Amino acid sequence: MSQESLRVPQRQVGADDPVPGVKNVILVMSGKGGVGKSTVATNLALALKALGLKVGLLDADIYGPSIPTMLGISGQPMSDGKRIQPLERFGVKLMSIGFLLEDPKSAVVWRGPMLHGALLQFLKDVDWGDLDFLLLDLPPGTGDVALTLSQRVRSNGAVIVTTPQEVALQDVYKSVSMNQKVGIPIIGVVENESYFVCGNCNERHELFGSGGGQKIADFAGAPLLGQIPLFPEIRKWGDAGVPVVEAAPGSPPAEAFTAVARRLIESLNAAAQASVLNIDRSGGQNRHLPITR
Repeated sequence: MSQESLRVPQRQVGADDPVPGVKNVILVMSGKGGVGKSTVATNLALALKALGLKVGLLDADIYGPSIPTMLGISGQPMSDGKRIQPLERFGVKLMSIGFLLEDPKSAVVWRGPMLHGALLQFLKDVDWGDLDFLLLDLPPGTGDVALTLSQRVRSNGAVIVTTPQEVALQDVYKSVSMNQKVGIPIIGVVENESYFVCGNCNERHELFGSGGGQKIADFAGAPLLGQIPLFPEIRKWGDAGVPVVEAAPGSPPAEAFTAVARRLIESLNAAAQASVLNIDRSGGQNRHLPITR
C-alpha cells in the first residue's frame, strides 16, 4: 500500500512546536507496567515503516529504557554542535537515554526537572527531519512525563496498551482518566497478550481472560485497534534485537501489528474528518463558546 492510498493525516503545528517536521506525534502509553507497551511501540513503528511511511521512535522512559535492547542497537548519537543526529535501525529513526549511558545496567537517578529537560532535548534538539509518524514510548503510570509532553508538544493523542486481565485494567483506567483530564485524545486501544494458539491442538486459549481491551475502549470512547496474540516468537525476536514485524513479517503476531498500524491511520483520518465546526445548541448548558471544534 502506498503512502498516498493511506491518506496520512497531519496534526496542527504551532509556532513553538519542538518537532515541526513531524506530521503525527503518537503517545504509546499505559497506566500499568509489564503489559508490553514497548513491544507494541517498537513493532507498531516497524509496521508503519513497512507501509512506506517515514517513522521515528523516541524512548521516553528515562528510568527504564528498553528500545536499545528491543532493536538491538547501541552507540552514542553524533552532534554537529547544533542538532543531535538520531540513530537508525531498520529504517526507523531512534533516540533513547540508553544510547547515552556508558553502562546499560546503570540506573538513571534524576529528579523531575532533569527528566523534563532530557525529554525536551530529545524532541527539539534531535534532528528528526520530516516524518510521517513519531512514536513516543512513555513510562508506566500517570506521572510527570505525560503532563510535560501534553504541555510542550501538540500530539495527535495516545494509543493505550493493556492486557485482558482485571488487575491490569484497573491501572489502565487511570491512564485513560488522566489523558481525559489533561486533554490528550485517545486514538485507540491495543490489547496485548490477548490469546494463545496451541501448536498441537490449534485452539485459541484466552489465558488472561477476554474482553479487557474492549472494556478500556468503551471507557475511553475510542476504537479497539487490535488484539495481539501471545506468541513465543515475539519474546524471542525482541530479546534478539529484531522485533517480530521485521524478523517474521508473515507471522500471525506481525500481521496483527500491521492491522493495528492500518487501523491507527484510519482512526486518525476519522478524527481529522470529525474536527469540524459544531453548533452548541444546549441553551448555554455546556460551558464553552457556542462555536466549538
